[in-house]
Amino acid sequence: MAFYRYLRKYRLIFYPSLAALFITAGLSLAFPYFLGSLIGSPIEMARGAVEVDLLQEEVNRVVLILLSLLGLQAFLAYWRVRGFYKAGESALNDIRRDVFARLVRLPVSFFHEHRAGELSTRVAGDLEVLRETLLTTVPQLARQSVILAGGLVFIFISSVKLSLIMLAMIPVVVLFIAIFGRKIRTFSRQAQDALAAGNVVVEESTQGIQEVKAYGNEEFEERRYASRLEEFLSVTLRGAGARAFFVSFVIFVLFGSISVVVWFGAGMLMRGEISGQEFGRFILFSVFVGASLGALPEIVGQVQKANGATERLREILAEEPEAAGTDDGTTALTGAVEARGLTFGYPSRPDATVLDEVSFAVEPGERIAFVGASGAGKSTLFSLLLGFYEPQGGRLLFDGKDAGSIPLGVRRGAMALVPQDVLLFGGSIAENIAYGRPGASEDEIRAAARSAYAADFIEEFPEGYETLVGPRGVKLSGGQRQRIAIARAILADPRILLLDEATSALDSESERLVQQALDELMKGRTSLIIAHRLGTVKHADRIYVLQEGRINETGRHEELIDAGGTYRLLAQTQLL
Repeated sequence: MAFYRYLRKYRLIFYPSLAALFITAGLSLAFPYFLGSLIGSPIEMARGAVEVDLLQEEVNRVVLILLSLLGLQAFLAYWRVRGFYKAGESALNDIRRDVFARLVRLPVSFFHEHRAGELSTRVAGDLEVLRETLLTTVPQLARQSVILAGGLVFIFISSVKLSLIMLAMIPVVVLFIAIFGRKIRTFSRQAQDALAAGNVVVEESTQGIQEVKAYGNEEFEERRYASRLEEFLSVTLRGAGARAFFVSFVIFVLFGSISVVVWFGAGMLMRGEISGQEFGRFILFSVFVGASLGALPEIVGQVQKANGATERLREILAEEPEAAGTDDGTTALTGAVEARGLTFGYPSRPDATVLDEVSFAVEPGERIAFVGASGAGKSTLFSLLLGFYEPQGGRLLFDGKDAGSIPLGVRRGAMALVPQDVLLFGGSIAENIAYGRPGASEDEIRAAARSAYAADFIEEFPEGYETLVGPRGVKLSGGQRQRIAIARAILADPRILLLDEATSALDSESERLVQQALDELMKGRTSLIIAHRLGTVKHADRIYVLQEGRINETGRHEELIDAGGTYRLLAQTQLL
């Protein structure tokens, strides 16, 4: 399996547990050996080959041996199960951590192409399939392999002729395993994909529950989810049908073969070609071998199911992460930003140019604004600054250095983004503020809240800074969320601020408080602002007007109003 390397880290636990499993499986073979002798002894006694007293002694000896072996088997089984779970769960934790670590290090473009519900299914659902396989199926596979191999050796020792008859059906079973194994794997992947699609509906509906209820679309969402469940059920039942046919066919072949062998063996016994003990042992070993082969379809089916599920985990781990880099102390940015002829179009829309030959420059500490109608390319420009995408033409420079020569971690570490739609995590207010600088002290968090004019409303809550904000911050108003985001940015202490329409959706009182907080935040920092309101851009050192991806006007507020161009029209139509 592709994830076996994770188990190797815990080999000092895993290998002894595996050895204990092999030993207990080997000990299981003692039971058909001794019990077969007991079954055959009355036959030999009837022939006069064994006396009654000797038979009783043999029974006593065999029972004592079996009880001793049972005790040893139970002891080893305890340590085997404990060791397997310790090594397995530890390895699974490492896999979960690595998959999540790779996810958060993938470029933003990856998340624009994959929906959140699908990704959460990959991390949670597929890993649960892997867990079941690792902790249950793999030990079963090892155990049945030992019993199968050992059983075959013993049946050959008991009777070569009968063994050859029984082994004639093995190629048939192997062929069916090969054919149906691929089918089961395909069905498994399709089922996991269908389940992921259903989870997307759940996630979207719960995240947008206000919109669902506002439009009265509860029944529509129910039908949408039911449709995904029907797809999942259909694929699952087809996979179950394939597995059921596979299992039933193998059982028929196996135990049909055993019946034929018993018929031949009985004739050999009556002709004296085989002893009663040999025949008894052969029958029991045949049952053990048949049971092991009969278990293989389920085991192989589960392994193929795990392979189908983990294909997507392997795809995530195979994705190329961002080369974020780290700050080595030699690349500190002062806040100068320059764009020279930036051209960009989203990979999902290669024919649409979003930014076309965009150029601008901002010195450390300056405040510039970008305005324009929706779709003009303002937010896309911020995505390029943050390194979410690379421009397809032109150059982006920080402190005169090409952006590509500056590690992404350094570049983003010098910036803070305050978006229009603030995302707060489902923890406390303090945790959300501290997200700007994990590890900040309580005093630093409170100081940032005061600077963002957030301390007053925070301290009105009974729990204060420990108040839980709910999923995405739903327990707070829009203005409160904005001020928490500003406090987060203040705590980050960036050189460059990116303010993306931070007050456009607020009422006048909330806008006043947020604007005060923004003014405090922008002091001494390079600030790039996207805005729809005049109050936000009036005092900018320079305003760039974007129209259809190009800059067609540049100047201060008064200059652009007097020029009577696009900016003045935007102001008059309240698009500013």
